[in-house]
Amino acid sequence: MSRDYEPVPGQWYENLEDEESFRVLKVDEDAELVEIEHLDGEIEEMDLETWHEMDLEEAEEPEGWSESEEEDEDEEEDEDEDWDDEDEDDEDDDDDEDWDDDEQDEY
Repeated sequence: MSRDYEPVPGQWYENLEDEESFRVLKVDEDAELVEIEHLDGEIEEMDLETWHEMDLEEAEEPEGWSESEEEDEDEEEDEDEDWDDEDEDDEDDDDDEDWDDDEQDEY
């Protein structure tokens, strides 16, 4: 028997056919798309028609799954990337200054 649940961001569901759990990340009503995240971190988009064809059941958040831990990791990665970008910019600036100094010495 098919259960017809509306996709709710943050809610976990189990696909009874595949016996896989996932959570809804976003619902775009205008584009009729649902973005979901599987337990392995894979993100997938599907249209609402496909969603309604699935045999779903609402599920509890899996043990050991912590959204806040993942967000913290993402923020740390972003900070690391920003740090690297700043270092590269500084190095580029140093090279430019050296080049300008060399030019001035020639005149």
